[in-house]
Amino acid sequence: MADGYYISKNEEEQGPFTQEEVMQMHLDADTMVLSPLAEDWERASDLPEFFHYFEARGFYFPTEDNLAGFGWRLLAYVADSLIMSYPISFFRPENFAAVYNRAVTNAATVDDLVVLLKFNLVSFLLVVVYHAICEFSPLQGSLGKKMFQLVVVDAEGRRLSFVRALLRNLGKFVSGLVILIGYLAVLWDDRKQAWHDKWANAFVLIRNR
Repeated sequence: MADGYYISKNEEEQGPFTQEEVMQMHLDADTMVLSPLAEDWERASDLPEFFHYFEARGFYFPTEDNLAGFGWRLLAYVADSLIMSYPISFFRPENFAAVYNRAVTNAATVDDLVVLLKFNLVSFLLVVVYHAICEFSPLQGSLGKKMFQLVVVDAEGRRLSFVRALLRNLGKFVSGLVILIGYLAVLWDDRKQAWHDKWANAFVLIRNR
């Protein structure tokens, strides 16, 4: 068993180092490390003693203990709906209330339906872009998720790329198609993933768990 930590860089072994010395080397999650507590080389991100180090750098690794359940995600959704209601209101047509009332009473015209369709499409795209930007940013999640200490990461614990965040949020359209079954999947999925999470291979986690 190694006495101290060894790291592998450019296929060369370096060490031994103390844990503090290793953390000062600006480890990447994929850096191979031989720990004095292990018998074989492992990725730095797989060693429990470095979890806090990587969390400080924005890495949150999915485990059974930190997966966010449906309740926490619902609270974040409600918060985001309230946050986005104001910017979305700027895109409502002047006659929106009248159009909406006619739609509710089954008196809507074709033009009314076109107005509602355009508004719903614009609203959906605004929400998609908002969430994608937030998940790609250092926040790693929307403002609602931030309020409840939730983050969105990939399977390696990294922040999502903008493209992956965009695909994840576009996928919410599919999750909501059939009585929201894609969202409700969080309740019974082993990894608490909604359909759009699985599509993007992403996870919603509770920080500091």
